[in-house]
Amino acid sequence: MLTVLRFNFAVPGLDPAALSAAYSAGIEMARHADAHGIDLVSLEEHHASGDGWSPAPLLNAAMILGATSRLRVIIQALLVPLYDPPRLAEELAVLDLASGGRLTIVAGLGYRPEEYTALGRDWKARGRALDEALETLLAVWSGEPFEHEGRQVRLTPVPRRAPSALVWVGGGKPVSARRAARLGLPFCMPKNDPALAAYYTEQLAAHGTSGFVIMPPERTRLTFLADDPDRAWARLGHHFLHEARAYASWQQPGQTSAVRSHADTVDELRAEGVYEVLTPAECVERAQAAGPMDTMVLHPLVGGLPPADGWESLHLYTDKVLPALTAAAG
Repeated sequence: MLTVLRFNFAVPGLDPAALSAAYSAGIEMARHADAHGIDLVSLEEHHASGDGWSPAPLLNAAMILGATSRLRVIIQALLVPLYDPPRLAEELAVLDLASGGRLTIVAGLGYRPEEYTALGRDWKARGRALDEALETLLAVWSGEPFEHEGRQVRLTPVPRRAPSALVWVGGGKPVSARRAARLGLPFCMPKNDPALAAYYTEQLAAHGTSGFVIMPPERTRLTFLADDPDRAWARLGHHFLHEARAYASWQQPGQTSAVRSHADTVDELRAEGVYEVLTPAECVERAQAAGPMDTMVLHPLVGGLPPADGWESLHLYTDKVLPALTAAAG
């Protein structure tokens, strides 16, 4: 089973002390995860969120990778049109080399026009900007001179891994599948959609390229552990609801997401099942029922909850759930 530690560092109220504590806790939790067999940290990117929701994921990734030796980090998604492509190519190459190849980004467009407005970018040109950025990354990483904005450029260093290990293309529409296939990059989907996955495979054949699909299961749950789930929901449920409602408010018509909630109250959120609070025994039972190919997404700092509560959840997983799963596997 793949275990993922998710961080977005959102803190309602934007208290500097609370934000500082969240960033510090994330680094220390990643260090703990690295030492206890957790596989992956998942980061994301948003801007102008009102609660500090992950505006600098490359910096967060660098701090986590620097504090760990085994753990992998994925940014899903990095809003690539908001970056200077040659500079991004350099920074990703350095991170790939410095981390020993433990970073992957999902190159995405985002879905909030206000993020582009805030950073002075053209929302209507985002598709073309992503195409040009990805082409620039590949050109930089070829190690050869290339033409950029009318001038010859050669930048170093190049990553230690192939581009397809470092950059995946994200999206939930056919245009995203075509983009990934044309460039010979893996395609990472936000929702379980076998028809779109099949379309990507068709496009690979049409373009004569190779790649693979990353598709979430039909149901994705964000998991928090507690010895007493009822008490945890009563004490911490408003943190879960803050995140769920904030994320839902950003969704555009026709947009799909594996973790979209429609809840307006804590009780509705609990009944819906996107966010779950389990005892260690319940977590072991669910993991064993799901099998080794399932993914467990832990969310210890959800909605800006106190790091002490997040640590309690994480320790329950590493101290009770993982040993039980290891013992059961023989």
